[in-house]
Amino acid sequence: MVNPIEMSEREYFAEFAKRLGMFIGRTSFRGATDFMTGYDQAARRHGGPGLTGWRTWLMANHEVDANLVWESQIRQIATPEWHGGWDLTPQQEEHLLKVLFGLLDEFLAERERLAAQP
Repeated sequence: MVNPIEMSEREYFAEFAKRLGMFIGRTSFRGATDFMTGYDQAARRHGGPGLTGWRTWLMANHEVDANLVWESQIRQIATPEWHGGWDLTPQQEEHLLKVLFGLLDEFLAERERLAAQP
């Protein structure tokens, strides 16, 4: 693994997604989103972008309720029939994580493209 300090946000989260258990122990959607929230706060505190714009991007690119936190917006995107509650089967956990990291990669790729434009 490359030195995390030298990684872009996108590279870092790609590594996080590949080695989720190494970062958070028990692999779960809730554990992943809690880690991401902590990462976001630490990054912003130290001058990095963290996940700035993530929730806004989700609302602009997907039909989600604006009154939901981003974790619930991901649930709404991944499981449109969802109406609250956090008890998940292992298959649901796996599906939510796949959707989460797919959307996160799209967001970070777009943010990188926009930042590179003159």
